[in-house]
Amino acid sequence: MPAEESSAGPRGGRSRATEAISRALTPPLLAGAGAGAPAALGPALRVRSATGSRRPPVPRSKGRSTGGPRVPRSPRGGVRRIHERVRRAWDRPLTAYYLILGAGLLITVLGLVMVYSASMIKALELDKPSTYFFRKQFLAAVIGAGLMALAARMPAKLHRALAYPLLMGTVFLMVLVQVPGIGMSVNGNQNWLYLGGPFQLQPSEFGKLALVLWGADLLARKQDKRLLTQWKHLLVPLVPVAFMLLGLIMLGGDMGTAIILTAILFGLLWLAGAPTRLFGGVLGFAALIAFVLIKTSPNRMSRLACIGASEPGPGDSCWQAVHGIYALASGGWFGSGLGASVEKWGQLPEPHTDFIFAITGEELGLAGTLSVLALFAALGYAGIRVAGRTEDPFVRYAAGGVTTWITVQAVINIGAVLGLLPIAGVPLPLFSYGGSALLPTMFAVGLLIAFAREDPAAKAALAVRRPGVRWKTMRRRVKKRPSGER
Repeated sequence: MPAEESSAGPRGGRSRATEAISRALTPPLLAGAGAGAPAALGPALRVRSATGSRRPPVPRSKGRSTGGPRVPRSPRGGVRRIHERVRRAWDRPLTAYYLILGAGLLITVLGLVMVYSASMIKALELDKPSTYFFRKQFLAAVIGAGLMALAARMPAKLHRALAYPLLMGTVFLMVLVQVPGIGMSVNGNQNWLYLGGPFQLQPSEFGKLALVLWGADLLARKQDKRLLTQWKHLLVPLVPVAFMLLGLIMLGGDMGTAIILTAILFGLLWLAGAPTRLFGGVLGFAALIAFVLIKTSPNRMSRLACIGASEPGPGDSCWQAVHGIYALASGGWFGSGLGASVEKWGQLPEPHTDFIFAITGEELGLAGTLSVLALFAALGYAGIRVAGRTEDPFVRYAAGGVTTWITVQAVINIGAVLGLLPIAGVPLPLFSYGGSALLPTMFAVGLLIAFAREDPAAKAALAVRRPGVRWKTMRRRVKKRPSGER
């Protein structure tokens, strides 16, 4: 025991001395804390940290800071954000649907306005009222709007069911055109049927729609049976039937419509995955036939010689091509005004049909022509998008065929007006005067609308936007409350 006490004494003395020193050095705040000093240490440190200095805040990345000066945003970042917004807008499910509907209707309405402006003088020359051509075109547009609405509501199965009847009916009418006493010749082309009164019908315009629907149905059925890998199933009977239609058209001398049908045929073969060797062979054969037909016709050779002409030439052989350039050149940026064209006063032949784009440039200027080009570009983009995003082979072939038809015909017409291509005598789709061309084209636009609506994402978006569905959805989301709760 004494040994233990002696050993503990020094340790106890040292601890008591240490406590005395710590009390002398402790601030007054903790002087009376005693054993509770560690407990009071936390509030004291917090007070010190609250009143003391802090570390400066670290600025955040990308120019976002809470206390420091704001870093200016670069213009590149703003352009990138705009690009992202535009890309998201283009990727929405209903973009193609609204583009096809809006562009198709705008082109048709603007075409009605320009047909009225371009055809007034021509109607007066024929001792007709100034609204003669406009009324016929307006009637065709009303009927075409009904056909477009009908086609937009028809399912793909019904479109496929119309393929064979439409093809056989078109072939029958094209044969009747060549019968003496039944067919009519307009501007040297035997491609018209007289319907009575002022109405005529050009069956070859319906041949474009027939080839698209029938060819799409044929290729879709062969793809389902996995037969398109064999070249004979890829070509037969598509190419022979297309050549039969081309032969009936060329009997009447309509080279322009034959070019459009050839483009549709090549578009279908391209979408079907035809190999380059096979595709090149068909293209070479068609080019050889076209060369022979052009070389043996003085009229077609003269049109080919007018590419890029700046003077009417001997015998005014390039009169129409040159005055189309004059009309475009006199339009300037914003044109001479609607109805103020000079070239339509007898200088420019066919101002309301093949060369209506020239009158548009003269009266509405560069702004008007670029607007028309933008509408056709939007329609073509939407058609390609519908054809590229579908999993139904018939929809892909039909949408690609219609898009090829409208875009190639627009390029040929506008290229001829600009002097870059020979004058082929084809109207500007949905824009030029001509009911026979307007009716099947508006039905084809309705076909694209129907395909755009059948996309699963677009169908879901349209279903949500219906008023009844939206109201039911909102009612399901609202929780029922007790009767006494307000």
